[in-house]
Amino acid sequence: MEASSHNIAQINSDVLSNTQTCPQTVGQLEAALLNLFPRQDACEWDKTGIVVGDPFAKLTGVAIALDATIEAVRIASELGASVLLTHHPVFLGGVEEVHPYIQGRIGTDAVVYEAISRGVALMNFHTCLDASEQALRVLPSMLKLEFDSVLQPLDAAPQKGFGSICSLRPEEAGLNLSQLAARCVAVFGRVPRVWGNDKLALNKVVTSTGSASDLLQACLDARCDCLVCGEVRYHAALDVLAAGLSIIELGHDVSELPLCAVLASAAGSVGVPEDEIHLIDQSHNWWTPEASRR
Repeated sequence: MEASSHNIAQINSDVLSNTQTCPQTVGQLEAALLNLFPRQDACEWDKTGIVVGDPFAKLTGVAIALDATIEAVRIASELGASVLLTHHPVFLGGVEEVHPYIQGRIGTDAVVYEAISRGVALMNFHTCLDASEQALRVLPSMLKLEFDSVLQPLDAAPQKGFGSICSLRPEEAGLNLSQLAARCVAVFGRVPRVWGNDKLALNKVVTSTGSASDLLQACLDARCDCLVCGEVRYHAALDVLAAGLSIIELGHDVSELPLCAVLASAAGSVGVPEDEIHLIDQSHNWWTPEASRR
């Protein structure tokens, strides 16, 4: 795993502007990002914003990763960043005890210990980021699909929500499941798991980052042909396949790693200087024999 400065992509530049002064503290960064990804947009079980750290600490840089791991905390510290900004929260249920890392022992408490001891705040934007207008357009854009609407809109903000209903671009009429799956390989560099007839001609496609098992019935109700997502439960996939929905499973992390660029763009939009924003590469946590052949 390595860190690199990121030439921040302009994602939904009409939504994110670079007009704000740089936040001076960790808490000011949290407040600025909450304006973009409001806490009320998150699922009720989720954690949002600062989960570990001092909101009054000086902001000295922002490291960005999908997951808060011990290695990511150490890299953030070595970069001089006082914040590790992630998509996934370091914990959901809470931590009862906090201990340093011990070989062979499983637990997120060691990440919390490492973060506190190094003075690195852990901040995340999870389901409120998933529901954002920016995130909803990431996979459609990468896969050259036309975003049409939100599959499950939020009651208070129907332009946000979960799942993106997409159509094919006019020049791609007749695109089939096999061709879309091959495009996923080309875009993400990983071989997905595909459920369905490879010759199936596509018309309406839903994209969703991360786990999408809760969206399956909504996909059927919307008469979608295919769901491109991070993952679904095995037996749920069997059931909806029989009901007529094909699925392309990218891998949970594969589908969400692009959201790190959204977080980087958001940090830049609230005034964090580009040279103080660093992306931590977590794309090689696992591998397949096909990907490693020479």
